Amino acid sequence: MVALSRRLLLGRAALASLGGGTWVFRRAQLQDRAEELYATPLTPPSGPMQIYHLGHSLVGHDMPAMLAQMVGAGHVYHSQTGWGTSLRDHWEPEVPVNGFERANDYAQHRPARPAIGSDAYDAVVLTEMVEIADAIRYHNSADYLARWATLARQTRPDTRVYLYETWHHTDDANGWLNRIDRDIDKYWRRQVLYPALQQSEAPIHLIPAGQAMAAFVRAVEEVGGVGGIISLHDLFTRDDTGRPDTIHFNDQGAYLVALTHYATLYHRDPAGLPHQLNRADGSPAETPSAEAARLMQRVVWDVVRAHPESGVAA
Repeated sequence: MVALSRRLLLGRAALASLGGGTWVFRRAQLQDRAEELYATPLTPPSGPMQIYHLGHSLVGHDMPAMLAQMVGAGHVYHSQTGWGTSLRDHWEPEVPVNGFERANDYAQHRPARPAIGSDAYDAVVLTEMVEIADAIRYHNSADYLARWATLARQTRPDTRVYLYETWHHTDDANGWLNRIDRDIDKYWRRQVLYPALQQSEAPIHLIPAGQAMAAFVRAVEEVGGVGGIISLHDLFTRDDTGRPDTIHFNDQGAYLVALTHYATLYHRDPAGLPHQLNRADGSPAETPSAEAARLMQRVVWDVVRAHPESGVAA
């Protein structure tokens, strides 16, 4: 990333000398620290990885299972999820995790604290609750992101830690695409990722799934539909009446998010990956058509390489 100019640094120092300028200067310092940490991409992994996923229903069971099928033999994963659970609620032992028994009733569950604190995982993927603004305000997102990252690296300093960028409800009054565009800098970087770096000697990288979904939706809109997908709502589940769910992805959305994890974690172009996959329970998933999958793969690779925080070389 391009170094900040001396003039800009002097301007920030001047702002700090004025009333209200202290926070502006501190934010600039956080950004400088982030630019330094993300200037050098990660080295691509040499083979299949062992991954731990922490989060909620936007992790789920099927998305990690699809990722494992994309990678093939040797990829191992475990997880802990809840219903809308924040990083804080997973951390604090006295706070109940909503839906814990049902969400974790499958073979890949491992209790989060001992699993992440072990040396078993090459990478740990951390997922914050939705709405991200509420998570920041009421659940201290940056602090708990840093706590989990520190725990992951206590016994294995080379563990790669990722923050999975999700999204908000599709019926948001500010517009779904507008929020995706705005929130990456306003919330994900400035109020979660960058502040967490103050407590970390190593970078916490980003899986830009929200960005990938938005870029794919725009690509679909540009061509007027592709392979049976014509709008944002074709990536989300529907209830019995056909009304779209406003937050939970369907199999096509899970496939897109799994592609984003694949490209970020493995530094590989996902072009040519299979598009006919199974759910975690072994049943065939309603994944995208070959045409839609090709577009997803191309969009994901462009998005992941466009974000230095992913750790993937541009």
